[in-house]
Amino acid sequence: MGNKTSQDSDVSFIQALAELLRANDLTELQVKRDYAENDSLNVRVSRMTAPVAPAAAPAPVQVTSAASPAPAAAPVAAVSDPAAHPGAVTSPMVGTIYMAAEPGAKPFVSAGQTVAEGDTLLIIEAMKTMNHIPAPRAGTVKRILVEDGGPVEFGAPLMIIE
Repeated sequence: MGNKTSQDSDVSFIQALAELLRANDLTELQVKRDYAENDSLNVRVSRMTAPVAPAAAPAPVQVTSAASPAPAAAPVAAVSDPAAHPGAVTSPMVGTIYMAAEPGAKPFVSAGQTVAEGDTLLIIEAMKTMNHIPAPRAGTVKRILVEDGGPVEFGAPLMIIE
């Protein structure tokens, strides 16, 4: 029983570290917790940093000159890594996606919809907690990259807002 409680507190601790990482705009955090002799927890939490976006910035320039066959590769690259899109909203946690407040309800947002900063885009359930994910900026929802009820990883792109 003590081990189960220890695992639950470890999970809570790791979630708190991930939240600290996001809230303080850090890229990496590493912590070691010693419980007893030969019983410790080593945690390293990291996230992708901004240099990913500038690397993808030239792609839209190539897309605008789509008259020649060569740039056709650029949209494929952009689709294969939507997280690199400057308008990407990424997941702050691991969990399950819910596009509406409850089953059968109208989704929070749909493609083409205009959102204000702070509007709820979707919910990510993590550890039986419903986390409302707010729009980081005002704009128009261009693409929704996740499905209702599907799993999501930390840092995975959720949608594109421009």
